[in-house]
Amino acid sequence: MSNLRPFNRRRRALLSDSNFSNMLDDFFSSGFPTMERNLQMDTFKLDIKDEGENYKVTAELPGIKKEDLDVSLDKGRLKIRVHQEEEKDEEEKNYIHKERRVCSMERNIYLEDADSEDIKARLDDGILNLTIPKKEEIDTSKRIEIE
Repeated sequence: MSNLRPFNRRRRALLSDSNFSNMLDDFFSSGFPTMERNLQMDTFKLDIKDEGENYKVTAELPGIKKEDLDVSLDKGRLKIRVHQEEEKDEEEKNYIHKERRVCSMERNIYLEDADSEDIKARLDDGILNLTIPKKEEIDTSKRIEIE
């Protein structure tokens, strides 16, 4: 009986598909995988959904004002950048424990067929919603006659 271990949800989560995908991404990416994963954990969470005619991008940015955000799309690369200036005050030296910090974060996502025209962006209650239309596909295939 001493070899029985209780069910642990955290241990089960280590085997989830997203963690396996993260491991593969780390393995096939350039740089140092552990450092890259730690840096990613220090950025904001992001969801991307393909809705057919457009992409829906949702980013969690609690406490961020729209003045601190820079969103751009260049050659299919969507860049979401957060930059906050630290406010200096006299109370800072009285902290017993301080975890909140002001920083800069950036995420880059490649959306090959994203159209830079008519992008809609909205920031509500710390959630950034982007609707990015897709470019219309142009059929470049040509049938070749055989002689």
